[in-house]
Amino acid sequence: MQLKKTTTMAKDSENTSVLHNVIAQGTKITGSIDANSDIRLDGTLEGNLNCNGKVVIGAQGSILGDLHCNNSDILGSVEGKIFVSDTISIKSTASITGEIHTKILSIEPNAVFNGTCEMARHE
Repeated sequence: MQLKKTTTMAKDSENTSVLHNVIAQGTKITGSIDANSDIRLDGTLEGNLNCNGKVVIGAQGSILGDLHCNNSDILGSVEGKIFVSDTISIKSTASITGEIHTKILSIEPNAVFNGTCEMARHE
């Protein structure tokens, strides 16, 4: 697992550091991952992913297990239960089999979703 540090410029010219994790294509992880910052998965995870930020699953990325996060963009495949506290965006290249529990759901044309979805407003 790689940890990438990126610096961005704020409007008031202050530098802030943003940390996110990257799992590269060709990497296979068996077991659960707990992350406090954003994560991008371009490899394969056989296990659960718990993230306190945003999860991006790249077009070559896949999860066989459950996903828990705040927001998610899915371009690859997920087989399992997905729990997103805010917004999940399922892109045209995505393939999902299982359950989705979320507040906001966006599905692009040509995406594949086989399963159930429960949407609830959290106020």
